[in-house]
Amino acid sequence: MIDTHCHLADKQFAQDLPQVIARARAQGITRMITIADSIPESRFCLQIAQEYECVFCTVGVHPHHAKDWKSADSDTLRSLVSSSPRVRAIGEIGLDYHYNFSPCEVQRPVFREQLTLAAERGLPAVVHCREAIADVRTDLKVLDLTRVVLHCCTEVWEDIEELVAQGMHVSFTGIATYPQSEEIRRVIRECPIEQMMVETDAPYLAPVPYRGKRNEPAYVLEVARLIAKLKGISFEDVDRQTTQNAMAFFGLPS
Repeated sequence: MIDTHCHLADKQFAQDLPQVIARARAQGITRMITIADSIPESRFCLQIAQEYECVFCTVGVHPHHAKDWKSADSDTLRSLVSSSPRVRAIGEIGLDYHYNFSPCEVQRPVFREQLTLAAERGLPAVVHCREAIADVRTDLKVLDLTRVVLHCCTEVWEDIEELVAQGMHVSFTGIATYPQSEEIRRVIRECPIEQMMVETDAPYLAPVPYRGKRNEPAYVLEVARLIAKLKGISFEDVDRQTTQNAMAFFGLPS
């Protein structure tokens, strides 16, 4: 199984990252994608991916940090992409109109510029969306991106059905295990498993029964178990298919 979205560069893992990775490996998590959310974190994610054979990484600037974007940042990301095959995607990029830590009018050009970079380099885009699905849809239509994943999906099915029909992948976290998350569970039932991936978003969003604790890549198994239950298929089938999806999406070596 692959945890397709975790933040191993987060300070919450500063003291025990080797143990966190070892626990994931012991649970059968063969690969992890550590996700960047800023230029400094992009560099750190690449460092982690170069240190651990089972870890690959993304580079990119999260919408929360769009306000800090500089004209040279696009070239910096290009340089990081070119520097190592451990970089497998551009992300975490997108739009967040819930917190608005960066103004909407600043977020969108930064999102578009990074989408352009993904298209230019033939890389997947890992997209964050919070209360901004209409603008995300609009911006994705501008570019011919063949590989896009909506990470930590919390949208209703009707808002993403068209994007899924066009080939977008959807990734689910421990939020789907929470009692109030019936809409997310409905999306899992509706979404073709051939376009689904599993993630933790660790150290955040720990699934039941670990809710309230620091999340870890090892806990991605709980997301897969829920998908198996909702789809009426075996855990082994979810493991096989989501792993196959992630391998193809990120172009990971076998």
